[in-house]
Amino acid sequence: MTSTGSLTLEVADLAAADSFYSAFGLGDRVALRASQEPTTGFRGFAVSLTVSQPAVVNGFIGAALDAGATALKPTAKSFWGYGGVVQAPDGTIWKVATSQKKDTGPAPLQIDDLVLLLGSSDVTASKRFYVDQGLTVAKSFGSKYVEFATGSSPVKLALYGRRALAKEVGVPVDGTGSHRLVIGGDAGSFTDPDGFAWEGAAPAATS
Repeated sequence: MTSTGSLTLEVADLAAADSFYSAFGLGDRVALRASQEPTTGFRGFAVSLTVSQPAVVNGFIGAALDAGATALKPTAKSFWGYGGVVQAPDGTIWKVATSQKKDTGPAPLQIDDLVLLLGSSDVTASKRFYVDQGLTVAKSFGSKYVEFATGSSPVKLALYGRRALAKEVGVPVDGTGSHRLVIGGDAGSFTDPDGFAWEGAAPAATS
């Protein structure tokens, strides 16, 4: 089964981004690569952290804001649970959420799932493209949302309508230039219909 192995964020200031993600608590979850590729507005994706309870959401959002992130959506209860959205200094949008509305115990800053949300101009066509690349659909809600099976991968992959995703994270839908994102996986190198680049994941080290 084809899987998503890694996320590489392309950033203008490598040292500053490394400092931010270490403070945010994600230093071992994302890779960073220097890039000066032009980019403006919404880059067409967001990364969602699913956690156990509201106190953990508050912990991650607080750490991000203290490290220099900008609040796009303040933490709040919703029909689905509790969450908030921030934008890192490098421009990457991060959503932190839980399905729980009340705290139930100690709240260590642990991530249950990391989900890469790709905004697509045509979810149905992109779904078909990814199935052709070897990915397996785990959840599908028509032309609105698709989530792929990941096996033991540390990164889940989901497709969202671009306009709906921009609304979900609280930004205008318009954007141009580079996505500033490279996805690593075992399907090799390719570019999807919305311009998101994949590269073959490096093989696991052996001793």
